[in-house]
Amino acid sequence: MLTVEETIPGTDAGQIPKQRGETLLDTAVRYTEEHHWDVFPGTWLVAVDGVHRCSCGVVECPAPGAHPARSDWAGQATGSATAVRRMWQTWPTASILLPTGHAFDTISVPETAGFLALARMERMELTRGPVILTPARRMEFFVLPGAAAKVPGLIRSLGWSLSPLDLSVRGEGAYVAAPPTRFGSKGAVQWACGPGPVNRWLPDAAELVPALAYACGRDRQDRRERRERREQ
Repeated sequence: MLTVEETIPGTDAGQIPKQRGETLLDTAVRYTEEHHWDVFPGTWLVAVDGVHRCSCGVVECPAPGAHPARSDWAGQATGSATAVRRMWQTWPTASILLPTGHAFDTISVPETAGFLALARMERMELTRGPVILTPARRMEFFVLPGAAAKVPGLIRSLGWSLSPLDLSVRGEGAYVAAPPTRFGSKGAVQWACGPGPVNRWLPDAAELVPALAYACGRDRQDRRERRERREQ
């Protein structure tokens, strides 16, 4: 079990220092008490013949140790620190999952596009919320709830089509895995930009979509050019 809330060097995630010795229970409670986010426990990793497997029992689990353990997970989600303590005392190694569509939605983009967008946002002095980096090489940008309904129209208004951009939104009925949750042997979820006083107030999707769409479009073009060079 990882007991350090991981962040990526070189970002302003240092607003949340690494909590050495902090348990998953401690981290889950901090999410509810400091950031007022609902949380719920997911699956966890178990050692089977020296290999870490998902507690769900599926050998080829696509998100080992990092997905809901129950079909009624939405009913488990809570912002009560007392309830959170009780759940993680029962399942101390359970992953920490955050439901989207309530306190926030997230806009998901490829890692390369995400870093490009962060640099562009900094140059434009845009206010952006927390950003998660997953072992699947995706970035999740936290925005105000309601983004799932807005983003397709915002993308079209910029002259883009949503599907080629590899940009998606998690809203009502979805979730994200929070640091320091581990995806099997792939690694841990990290904060690219951690939550803190500077980004206490989440941006509206409309504030970030132009930079994110541009970054996804440029990333797509770069990948296409690299592929064409390899084929020559």
